Amino acid sequence: MSKLKDLEEKIGVFFDNKNLLQQALIHRSYLNENHDFHLGHNERLEFLGDAVLEIIITEYLFINFPNNPEGDLTNWRASLVNSKMLYQVAKDLGVEEFILLSKGEAKDKNSKARQYILANSIEAIIGAIYLDQGIEKSKDFVFKNIVFNLKDIIESKSYLDPKSRFQESSQEKASITPVYKVLKEEGPDHDKKFTVGLFLEEEMVSMGFGSSKQEAQVDAAEKGLTLKNW
Repeated sequence: MSKLKDLEEKIGVFFDNKNLLQQALIHRSYLNENHDFHLGHNERLEFLGDAVLEIIITEYLFINFPNNPEGDLTNWRASLVNSKMLYQVAKDLGVEEFILLSKGEAKDKNSKARQYILANSIEAIIGAIYLDQGIEKSKDFVFKNIVFNLKDIIESKSYLDPKSRFQESSQEKASITPVYKVLKEEGPDHDKKFTVGLFLEEEMVSMGFGSSKQEAQVDAAEKGLTLKNW
């Protein structure tokens, strides 16, 4: 439990029931190797935390942006609660060193699965805070660690999907509507691989790859935004 105190200091919440915080950090895989551990895994807390996070963000946006349409609020909320954002929060707080994983999962440090585990742990922590400290402490945590990103999200328009962002930027900066062309399609029907080129008139800005045309287009748009510094 002494290690948990370090995490409590990092997140700024000191639990009455330390087991709630501990449980928020237990991945299912850990219990496969530690059958006699006295706590369960964190998936129920994650389920609760997901709902708590959503209502806190929704209420904040509803109150603070009274003149914005539902579409804006929905996009901003999605950007604040998605796994990419929550993964970054977990990294910033150093949550990874506190999570209990199986030996196999512990070795797999840079995979997509690890990113989801870390993102889910933030939801579980929010669920634990809510049960132990109530909604106001939960709001404090969410405002401090998640909502503060909203200004950058709005200014950078990162709430838009990459294709929309590239099209908006290309029309604004170059007065050109981008076009996507399939350059290559290979593999059997059940395992297709697409290569797509993103063009501004005759200029091929970038190439994207994916298991569908849409996925390849999004990949090309993300690369195009970086290459154009848009």
